[in-house]
Order: sequence, then C-alpha cells, then structure tokens
Amino acid sequence: MLGNADITNSVSCGLELPQTYTGHIESKTFPHPESDRFLSMSASLGRPKRVCTGEKKFVCSECGKCFRTKGELTAHERIHTGEKPFECSECEKCFGTKGNLTLHERIHTGEKPFACSECEKCFRLKGELNIHERIHTGVKPFVCSECEKCFITKSDLIIHKRIHTGEKLFVCSECEKCFSTKGTLTKHERIHTGERPFACSECGKCFSTKDNLTKHERIHTGEKPYACSECGKCFSTKGNLTKHESIHTSIHSH
Repeated sequence: MLGNADITNSVSCGLELPQTYTGHIESKTFPHPESDRFLSMSASLGRPKRVCTGEKKFVCSECGKCFRTKGELTAHERIHTGEKPFECSECEKCFGTKGNLTLHERIHTGEKPFACSECEKCFRLKGELNIHERIHTGVKPFVCSECEKCFITKSDLIIHKRIHTGEKLFVCSECEKCFSTKGTLTKHERIHTGERPFACSECGKCFSTKDNLTKHERIHTGEKPYACSECGKCFSTKGNLTKHESIHTSIHSH
C-alpha cells in the first residue's frame, strides 16, 4: 500500500499518482501555499485536482488561479485563449476586457477624469495621477541598489541603472551608435533625417529638440534664469553662466 507521506508528496508536487495505485483511497484535501486554494485528490481517479474554497470559488483550468466571480474567471481565461471581444469603434483595436477598452477610448475622446488636487492637472488613468502626485509629495519609492539614488517611477529607475551596467539597447540604423533610452535615440536620428519638429511661435525658426527651442525663445522673451552667485549677473543659458563664473574663479586663484 502507498504510504501517506508518498501520497502527500505526489499531490503537493502537482504530479499524478502512478496508475498501479488505483484502489480505494480516502478522499483527502491538502492546503496549498496560496490562500483560498486547495489541492484535492479524487479517490476514484487517484490524481490531484485544484479546488477553490472560501471567497474564491472559481478556478482557472489552465493555471489554477482562483476568482470570486464567474465574470472575473471569464475575463482571466482570455489571457490563455487570446480572445479580445471588445473592439474600439474609432481604430478597431481589440481588448480582452470592457474596462481596458474604456481606458483606451479616452485616447480618442481626450477625456481625463482624474485631477490632481494640488495643481488641477488632469490624467486619463488613475495610475498616471498617482505617479504625478509624487512630484508634490516628494515620494520616490524606487531606489537604485548601486548608488541609492531614488526615483518616482520604476521605469526611471530602470533607465538609470543602465548608467551602472553600461547597457545601451537602442541602436541607430544609420550609424549604429547605441543609446540607453529610446528618447535619446530619437533625438540622435534627427541628425540623419534633418527633422526639426519644434518651431518658434515668434519667428518660425525650427529646432531638433524641445530644449533648443526653449533656449532660443529666451531671445524673444528676454528671460535670463541663470544668475551668478558672485555678482548677480544673469544669463539665458547654463553654459553662458558657467563661462562667466570662470572669470571669478581665475580672479580668486590669483
């Protein structure tokens, strides 16, 4: 006869019992590490099957994950089947759930129902609002394990880590120069294409980056946001301030 220890090990590992042991065995239920999920061994078949108990009574036949409602299970099963029954009437893109379709449709409608209580800026998704609010609260929950620098988002941390690893995933198709972010690659590619998508509203001059446009616009506005800490003289760019500060540095050195 098969010992109890052998039965327990076979069931907990998710393995079928050998067919030679198909005699009557008392039905047993074994706790599964995840809450509300149990493995039950069928006495007649001699092999384990997953049974959901507690609040989550609906079990996925593919992966054994449990759900509270039949609707939640049905939506989950589409991950396995690839079914996407909800289609956008604007662009015909399809989604597995009605909720995801609703979120997508806001791209077309421009709807932004989530407003920041601090600055009233609005967002399409609740998650986007949560991330934005960290600007006001100063919360930076993502910490670099190398230098302990903190970031507002997980994606910012991932990009930062490439400084330490030297990883450069984005390759220019023209010259094969590599970059750590997609944005930097896009800016670089404009050297080859000659594209200058940022136009000055005053004079119409175009620039390849937003930063260069911002610097140029100060010619029209007269804005000089960079002030010398020694003499108070102001400059329109950080570079011009740095050049000026060298004058004070050379004076002090003599």
